[in-house]
Amino acid sequence: MRFRRLAAVVPAVAIAVLAAACGSSEKTVDVQTTSGNNNGALVGVTMPTKSSERWIHDGDNVKAGLEKLGYKVDLQYAENDIPTQVNQIENQITRGAKLLIIASIDGTAITTQLQEAADKKIPVIAYDRLIRNSPNVDYYATFDNFKVGVQQATSLLVGLKLKNEDGTDGTAKGPFNIELFGGSPDDNNATFFFNGAMSVLQPYIDNKTLVVKSGQTDFKTVAILRWDPATAQKRMEDLLTKTYSGGTKVDGVLSPYDGLSIGILSALKSNGYGTADQPYPIVTGQDAELASVKSIIAGEQYSTIYKDTRQLADITVKMADTVLKGGQPEVNNTKDYDNGNKVVPSYLLDPVIVNKTNYQKEVVDTGYYTQAQLGG
Repeated sequence: MRFRRLAAVVPAVAIAVLAAACGSSEKTVDVQTTSGNNNGALVGVTMPTKSSERWIHDGDNVKAGLEKLGYKVDLQYAENDIPTQVNQIENQITRGAKLLIIASIDGTAITTQLQEAADKKIPVIAYDRLIRNSPNVDYYATFDNFKVGVQQATSLLVGLKLKNEDGTDGTAKGPFNIELFGGSPDDNNATFFFNGAMSVLQPYIDNKTLVVKSGQTDFKTVAILRWDPATAQKRMEDLLTKTYSGGTKVDGVLSPYDGLSIGILSALKSNGYGTADQPYPIVTGQDAELASVKSIIAGEQYSTIYKDTRQLADITVKMADTVLKGGQPEVNNTKDYDNGNKVVPSYLLDPVIVNKTNYQKEVVDTGYYTQAQLGG
């Protein structure tokens, strides 16, 4: 997903929504600054877990970028345990970190530690997940998360042939049975993904072209805590047992993350999907994880949203370096990311839809994966 080569699959119905989601490019913001004398300073970096390969890449890339500039880095993973992450941040503050980069597990659970950082004039950059309910978040580096949801829904429509990749109407008429999955309710990004997706899907649900046969359409009901694949698999199994007995088939599944998609596909396979007579439904995803790209190539998962974590790490490192030198880093959104206490100045990167037709161009030709990694 090269950010300046957006996939041409956003339907016309989503254009106005995307425009409304765009933020200001103003760069004058009120944030914590440093004295600028931080050559070789310690930077604390905390990531949620190593159970998802994307966070491993994120941590490695941020660490390498900072070390290349001469900073010392304390990189920690909390394995999705909130008390562990709290302790890691406290230890980094105690050790004298001059800046914190935090991909939070629960964006509401570290306000005390952020206040400790503020008291010691330690700036904080929220990484990919917005930290909520605190005035002590200085910057936010992420992707355009509303657009991610729009693109997930768009790829679902394209897979069902309700839309063509150029945004025109497809040949299919429906109705199609679909089911919806959401991300973790304690991750601020999850609601952006879901709301973006529903901005595209709701008109089709309203006119009965798409039918959520289970009736489960609100975020709280479909959300999967901690983005857990096993929980998603169990929910999909329950949906198939309770809603799709008697020969009724599911045609599409909105999945917000590749890990969930793999669990969903496992449940589908166990219920007879994935054969010539009963092919897999259209299943979306996010993060272009290796297993899911392989699944897409194999004709199982339909699509994923590719977010080049190398570029996210790069912009975050540039932010950190500028702040540590006493400057104000570039941002391109100063109105959309309200954390409940303040609007956090943000830099948003653009995601790209990846499917079987363009994975070579987007993830192989760009060097994100090698052909050998993908089995070719």
